[in-house]
Amino acid sequence: MSILTLEETKLWLRVDGDEEDTTIATLIAAAETYLVNATGKQFDSSNDLAKLFVLVLVADWFENRQAVGKISENIRQTVQSMLAQLSYCYPESK
Repeated sequence: MSILTLEETKLWLRVDGDEEDTTIATLIAAAETYLVNATGKQFDSSNDLAKLFVLVLVADWFENRQAVGKISENIRQTVQSMLAQLSYCYPESK
């Protein structure tokens, strides 16, 4: 399963250079795993809401340098709303 590329994520985060590539790649993988664990569904890059969900999580973890899995209060409601939509309104990718 791959929802986001490193390049897409760096563009979203406005990161130039490659010093943070390993960190960002790890955060992408963790966010994609979080989505599967929270919904029980597999998504790919064809689902725009899944892409946005992963971008939101990665940005939160990257900008706040919080432990992976912890979501800041600023985005908690957004994440919960997106998870509900992805869980019940979108079929998983094949």
